Amino acid sequence: MTTVDTGSRRRGLKVMDEVYGTGFTDTLPSEYTPMLEKTVEHLFGEIWNRPGLSVRDRRLLVVGATAALGRADLIEIQVRGALANRELSAEELREAVLQLQYYVGWGNGTQVNNGVEAALRAHEKEDKR
Repeated sequence: MTTVDTGSRRRGLKVMDEVYGTGFTDTLPSEYTPMLEKTVEHLFGEIWNRPGLSVRDRRLLVVGATAALGRADLIEIQVRGALANRELSAEELREAVLQLQYYVGWGNGTQVNNGVEAALRAHEKEDKR
């Protein structure tokens, strides 16, 4: 393990909870690998924390980039965060799927749709509780 900058880690954990919803960081392992450490401290503590773009703007960029990878699981994580923060509605998310479908290819677009719909179903279940 590498040396921990507790200020960066605290800031990163706070931003992660802002991006993905309160309590998200409670699901992280107690021991950090170097990759997780840099994700928390640099990506969230510094990059997501920068002025200039809102969390919603940054999320839309990540969704677009992730769509090109065809990763339904990663799309679902982003969409759950967007729904938790009320950044995007179901209608906006479905419109984003349609827009991305033509730019990332049909197979990847299908995976984007799968991730969005899985997140919407989970969000609907949570709302019914």
